[in-house]
Formats: sequence, C-alpha cells, structure tokens
Amino acid sequence: MAVMKNAMSVDVEDYFQVSAFAPHIRREDWDRLPCRVERNIDAILGLLDEADAKATFFTLGWIAERYPQVVRRIVEGGHELASHGYGHQRVSDLTPELFRDDISRAKCILEDLGGVAVRGYRAPSFSINQKNWWAVEELENAGYVYSSSIYPVRHAHYGMPDAPRFPNYPNGAGGILELPPTTLELMGRNLPAAGGGWFRLLPYSMSRWMLQRVNERDQAPCMFYFHPWEMDAGQPRQAGLSAKTRFRHYVNLQRMPGRMRKLLNDFEWDRVDRVFLPTL
Repeated sequence: MAVMKNAMSVDVEDYFQVSAFAPHIRREDWDRLPCRVERNIDAILGLLDEADAKATFFTLGWIAERYPQVVRRIVEGGHELASHGYGHQRVSDLTPELFRDDISRAKCILEDLGGVAVRGYRAPSFSINQKNWWAVEELENAGYVYSSSIYPVRHAHYGMPDAPRFPNYPNGAGGILELPPTTLELMGRNLPAAGGGWFRLLPYSMSRWMLQRVNERDQAPCMFYFHPWEMDAGQPRQAGLSAKTRFRHYVNLQRMPGRMRKLLNDFEWDRVDRVFLPTL
C-alpha cells in the first residue's frame, strides 16, 4: 500500500514580524533590525534535501523584496512558492481595500521574482474568520486558487472552532479551496496538530501520534506548518514581553531542528499543491 503523503509548509517571516511582537517592535524599525531569515531558510532547505522532501513556502512580499535570493533558492529547489501577504498584517486589522492591495502586491512581487505562478495564500496568524468573510472573495478575485487561513481551533488570537477540519470550498464549489491546518478531534474538541508553538511544547511522540492518527483514522493527509525563526535559538531576545508571550515564542527553540529532522523522516512530505490540488 502506498504511504500517504502529507503537506509541509513554511511561513516565511522573521522573528521581528511575529504578530505577538507588534506592540513592542515598530513596523518602521523592521529595516534596522538584524534579519536572520536567509540563514534560517538555508537551514530548512538543507533539512528538506536530507529527507528528500518538498514543501510550500508561504512567503511575505516584504521579505521577497529585500531577499530575492531566498525566493530563487526556494523555486530552484523544486518547492512551491506561495503568498503570506505583503506586510504580515492580520486580515482582521485591514479594510477590504487594504487587504486587496496587500495580497495583490505580494502575488505580483513573488511571481516576478520566482518566475512561477503563485496559487496559494496563508493569512498571517490565520486571521480570516466570520467577521471578515469578505476576504475569501477578495482572494478569489486576486487569482488565488487555494488558501490555508482558517484554523478550526479555539485560540486567544485566532481560530474558528466550528470550521471544517478538512479541505472545503467556503463560498461553494468553483470558488477558492480552503486547506485548514491539521487538527485531531478528541472528546468533541479539535486539538491543534499542525505545528507552531504546540509542536515545540508537546513531546515529539505526542505530535507524531496525532498526525498518524489523522492519516490512519481519518484517511486524510495532514497540513503541517512552522516558521524559520523557530529554527533559530540564537535570535535576538526582545525586552518587555509578557511572561506568556515570552514563553510561547521561545519555548524549546533549541530542540526544533532535531524535532523537524525526525518529523521529516517519520512521514512522507510534499508541496501543498501536489498533496491537495490534484484530487479536488
């Protein structure tokens, strides 16, 4: 029997662009801060090569403009180039007009630099929900084929716990395809199994079990994600953070490269488009 392939994805942003840091780091200071995304992407590309795996890189237009070589290395490595918007602003903080400009600008920059069509989008902080449902239509109008922006969990900063757990068409067949990050349904609640801070916090064996459970019980491929800054325990430490924010951001960063190496070898991984688009 063929081994199920899962989708690996990377949200290409740097440590100072994390939404939780917004009250502490001014956007106009981004260009003055040491950027570490290039070295971290190189490390990720190396891990993927070791495991003979491919991934989708949801990349900020802001990063692409300043580090075009990052975009080119992603594409040259056979990985999928996708959009994370331009300036890492939550959709919930934008008007329809500003969102339209953000997603169109990012798509244009990425396609010009990468020389490939950009079909996928992921909202910063999974920030599409019932209150800004207009964003789904804006993505369709901008030419995106799929989105991975609605996380069916309950979280302090994002999530739609009642949203579908598996691929679906939010505005009906023929519209944009939504590919939710993976969750495990347990005792009537969706548990996050897709990566991020939970992957760093939980024992690796627990994360592996959850992904295997979705593959085997639900007979569905998983959608996993992580960030370049999560591979970087040496990143500059920010002052003035709350205890919760500090814990969420820095917990187990030093263990992340080893855990990712295990994950890449314990499962079969491919680009989002090749895992989900051919069958839907």
